[in-house]
Amino acid sequence: MSNKKRFFEYGFSVGFLKAGLLRSIADVSGITIGHTTKIEGNDVRTGVTVIDPGVKDLFTSKIPAAFYAGNGFGKSAGSIQIEELGTLEAPIALTNTLAVGRVLRGLVDLVLSQEKVEKTQTINAFVGECNDGILNDIHKDIISEKDVTLAYQNKKQDFEIGNVGAGCGTRCFSWKGGIGTSSRVTSVSGKEYTVGALVQTNYGGALEILGVPIGKILNKTDYKGIAPDTDGSCMIIVATDAPLTSRQLKRVAKRAIMGLAKTGTMMRTGSGDFVLAFTTSRTGLEGSGIVGQCLSDEDLNGIFLATAEATEEAVYDALFAAKDMEGRDGNKLEALPVDTVMELLSRNVTK
Repeated sequence: MSNKKRFFEYGFSVGFLKAGLLRSIADVSGITIGHTTKIEGNDVRTGVTVIDPGVKDLFTSKIPAAFYAGNGFGKSAGSIQIEELGTLEAPIALTNTLAVGRVLRGLVDLVLSQEKVEKTQTINAFVGECNDGILNDIHKDIISEKDVTLAYQNKKQDFEIGNVGAGCGTRCFSWKGGIGTSSRVTSVSGKEYTVGALVQTNYGGALEILGVPIGKILNKTDYKGIAPDTDGSCMIIVATDAPLTSRQLKRVAKRAIMGLAKTGTMMRTGSGDFVLAFTTSRTGLEGSGIVGQCLSDEDLNGIFLATAEATEEAVYDALFAAKDMEGRDGNKLEALPVDTVMELLSRNVTK
């Protein structure tokens, strides 16, 4: 995943639930992730990340999904139909804000190349975004449809995190951000279900890790001037194999924001904090005839906790995996000072 140690490898753990084997969204069976990373000259630091749910015939046999906006400052594509119909019918992609159109077309081309689509049918693909303009010249037309294809072709279970794909040029709490992931396993009536999260971190605030005010202690916060340019975004993709309806997935998506909040953000006016949640189980699809076999709402508490914990740890993983980067106009983002952070955690948190 990264040649830097992940958060859990330092002996600390988020929450109470056990993690999946990979500690990744790919712990949900079938899911794979691919990146295309664009680093060119002094001012291109961007990319594309594709999330493939890994279910057969996704366009013709859709899966339950839901979308939730914690704060809706953003330019994502495809969320309105997901909100209306509660289904996902194409792989998911993340990129920079002004590349959404190109990436959307790339996803459409991908579906057309794989599945039979009638001439009059449209395709609803979801593209999430963050503004990576600190390091990347976001006005340049760099991302192409081919970059989506390349990311899809590169997809695998053991994927890279940190300064890769859509996280190449992002920042988090004034440090270098990127792509992060984690997972949790919870049990309902003796049956285990997995919840995984993937984040594209590009937001601010005052970093907290396991309740320790890291940003405040290190005097590295965005709160001194409460300036507009400290706004940012976070895209969160939540996946599970639990049999849930789209209504229940909307409830799950809201809990991802709770995990995000524990890292120290407040979701400012100019922040786009979006969650797309889906299940690889078609049980909860309306019209499937077996909705009654979904989990009851009373059984969702473990799923809620798993979502919050996986999201929180995914953010820490993005920070721990990221590396120093210089980009547009000589702007620099330093990686989180992990050794210093570990000293602070060791003094304040019981392993």
